[in-house]
Amino acid sequence: MMPVRTIALMILLPAATLASMPVAAQANTFNANQTGRAQTVQMGTVYAVRDVTIQSQGTRTGARTGAALGGIAGSTLGSGSRANTAGAVVGATAGRAVGNAVTASTEAGVEITVRLDSNLLMSVVQAGTANEFRVGDSVRVTSDGQTTRVVRN
Repeated sequence: MMPVRTIALMILLPAATLASMPVAAQANTFNANQTGRAQTVQMGTVYAVRDVTIQSQGTRTGARTGAALGGIAGSTLGSGSRANTAGAVVGATAGRAVGNAVTASTEAGVEITVRLDSNLLMSVVQAGTANEFRVGDSVRVTSDGQTTRVVRN
């Protein structure tokens, strides 16, 4: 029979890997924590559009989670601080590798330059393609202070 810690490790590692993957911001997709927030809205006209590549940034979550899970795994191999430390080092290395794999992921994006009605030029990068916007399109730019989106009217 497998030790409880080994079973926990087998369950937690895939979950930790999924939790460390970033979610792409799209014009029509909102995270749950973004609901119920007031957003500023500015009207404008598309001035320029170009396709870009969005590269995800890795986080330290992979290494931290790997270190914690490695410590648990190390304690199943033997008792004492040496086993826990060895497990944490191996786990952190594996977690860092997972984080680097996440960093390497890319997706299609679009940079939209908008001339706001205030005559200010603003550029926003978001998931999508240049085919979704045309120069001269009437758009609204919404922002909650952290996330900014461009949506056609």
